[in-house]
Amino acid sequence: MKRLWLLRHAKSSWDQPSLLDADRPLAPRGRRAVEVLAAHLAASDVRPTVVLCSSSLRTRETLAAILPALGDALEIRIERALYGARAAQLLDRLRQVSNRASSAMLIAHNPGIQDLALALAAGGPALAGLREKVPTGALTTVELDVERWRDLDHGTGTATILVTPRSLESGPEK
Repeated sequence: MKRLWLLRHAKSSWDQPSLLDADRPLAPRGRRAVEVLAAHLAASDVRPTVVLCSSSLRTRETLAAILPALGDALEIRIERALYGARAAQLLDRLRQVSNRASSAMLIAHNPGIQDLALALAAGGPALAGLREKVPTGALTTVELDVERWRDLDHGTGTATILVTPRSLESGPEK
């Protein structure tokens, strides 16, 4: 069994319309959201072996804000190919993760993150929420029924937890 956390970057700023999309930073709302998420992570068992992160500024800022809560036994890979990647590309990248890694976190963008979660999940308590919406800052936990990352495929997972900044601020996980 492998465990995967899929994190959509926090809310980005549109204050500088001349910036390239990849260069947009987190908005104040996004910074507040990652503080709430970091507190949740610090109190949880989210300890990925490897973190794959898009190269965009907002994903790197999201990672920087939560990094202290993830523990120190992890490998971090910032990858340009994850920026704007679709679900199929994200799945291909996850299949390349070393089998020594028991868990991974992927920090990227929609629609890729949501589509990947829906493709992987054959069921689970978080599936209905995934179908409804994966807002910025949302973290999905997927338990994978595979021994090797290369065997990852559609329907090989169970979406167990979906947390959003709003749900963390207002009450129990859904």
